[in-house]
Amino acid sequence: MDNVFSEAINFCSLSKPQTRSTPQDRSILSTETATQPAKKNAFGGLSSNLELVIAILLGIVSIATAYVSFQAALYGGAGATAYAVGGNLSTEAESLYLEGNQQYQQDNALWNDLTLLTIDIDGSDPAAAALAQDKYDTLVFQSVSEDFQGAIDRATAQNEADAEFYYSPLDDEDYQNSLFSGYGDTKADAEAKVKEGDTLGSQGDQLSLYTVLMSIALFLLGVSALVKQARTQLVLIGTSMVIFAVSLVFALTIPYMAI
Repeated sequence: MDNVFSEAINFCSLSKPQTRSTPQDRSILSTETATQPAKKNAFGGLSSNLELVIAILLGIVSIATAYVSFQAALYGGAGATAYAVGGNLSTEAESLYLEGNQQYQQDNALWNDLTLLTIDIDGSDPAAAALAQDKYDTLVFQSVSEDFQGAIDRATAQNEADAEFYYSPLDDEDYQNSLFSGYGDTKADAEAKVKEGDTLGSQGDQLSLYTVLMSIALFLLGVSALVKQARTQLVLIGTSMVIFAVSLVFALTIPYMAI
């Protein structure tokens, strides 16, 4: 009975097919085993290189952002200064205008008095004419300015040359320029300063916008440093660099302002 059982076991073991590995199978297995560490090393090297690239880019973008932000502050300060100077000049111009207008009103009243005295001087009463002449000379000596006297002389000459038209010294162009030229020049300077302030302020606002865009680029680079997938890192780095490059190009179009 034991012999029969042993023979049955031997028969089963002999009937079971035996598999042997061929040299080709062993070669494929060894190749796959060697490829896996190589792939791991390649991805590991790429990840390490990306971290280095991200660190370098973070430094570059940070420096550029600081520069643009500093320039924006300088432009903002210069614009505010120009506005302040323009406001002061505008106030000064208004003061000069009021001063010139006040002098014009005084000369107008003075000219009316001189005109009335001229009528008395040309009157038939010698005593009244002499008294009017004394008053006329006194007013001219005390109250008539050099510019107004020149206007009176020119108007008198024009009236003598052209009796059909009356020329008033108050309408004399040189006389009015002497009164209001300071106002006109100062007003022009004030408007130029205000315009300069507008330009500087606008450029400062543009630089502030570029600073914000560069900050977004910095944020994307920071996120890419935390992401583990190389493809996602490349997408974030590319997007960040596009935003940074566009911002930097536009920022460099604005002239450099020294301290």
